[in-house]
Amino acid sequence: MAPSSSMAPWKVGRLPRADGRVFLVTGGNAGIGYFVAEQLSSTGATVVLGSRNAAKAEAATAAIRAHVAGARVRAVRLDLADLSSLATAVKSLEVDRLDGVVHNAGVALDDPPREETADGHELMFGTNHLGHFALTGLLMPLLSAAPAARVVTVGSFAAKSERLDLDDLQSRADYRPQRTYGRSKLAQMYFGVELDRRLRAAGGTVASVVAHPGGALDSLTPSRPPVHTRTTGVRLGTAPAALLLQGKHAGAWPVVRAVLDPVVRGGELWGPRVFGLRGEPRREPLWNHLTDTAVATRLWEASSDLTGTDPYP
Repeated sequence: MAPSSSMAPWKVGRLPRADGRVFLVTGGNAGIGYFVAEQLSSTGATVVLGSRNAAKAEAATAAIRAHVAGARVRAVRLDLADLSSLATAVKSLEVDRLDGVVHNAGVALDDPPREETADGHELMFGTNHLGHFALTGLLMPLLSAAPAARVVTVGSFAAKSERLDLDDLQSRADYRPQRTYGRSKLAQMYFGVELDRRLRAAGGTVASVVAHPGGALDSLTPSRPPVHTRTTGVRLGTAPAALLLQGKHAGAWPVVRAVLDPVVRGGELWGPRVFGLRGEPRREPLWNHLTDTAVATRLWEASSDLTGTDPYP
């Protein structure tokens, strides 16, 4: 089913119906991904949680069903840090088309030492970027089978101040966890923009959109036990932060709009309205460094070499 042509004002609390459509949310068992899945489930769509942890996925599906009557939600095992497992994960979807995928799953490390994936890639770059890069290629036949599918890549505000080191994408020469995380998210965002450029050049029906959640904190996030529980003490202690930041339920809003809203176009960037940190979703100008097609092309070529795949030649 194609997106509705209605041009009614967007309301985060009154999402358009998406009955009959199927969406995959990577990392849908926690954080932003959980709330993206919960909100998409409220539209009548079938939502598949991609998770490497079966117990956490089961808890998330139960929480969604407890908050969304009649939710059509299920889970598949998905480990983006193991490229050889991705084909099996895609096959386990057991669908003949996919109306959208949300590239949300991610790893964030706070301290050294540097870690690697099963394929020998730096863990954050390998999981956050390379895993989604390879997954997209495997999903493309299912996405192309839908009338107007979307690939929505979840970036990060932390990437705005970062720049890629194309000669050290794996942070072998200089590993600093927070910087490496920010660069892995920036690589994802470059990928999302470049993917749409290639899709448009080929006349494809799939669109690629980038979104980011702004400043989203666990302490400002409503409880969804057992996925997330917020105590009264934590809520009161972080009240001042709510002036500039928001909870992860609100951080999901730009992502959900990027998936569902018919006014959204490929190649766009969506984020929170207030300083890019909090508030209802809006389209924002593409960050200057994300418009550098030379960097995007070199990153694409390097990612293709590292994964042995090309999502859209």
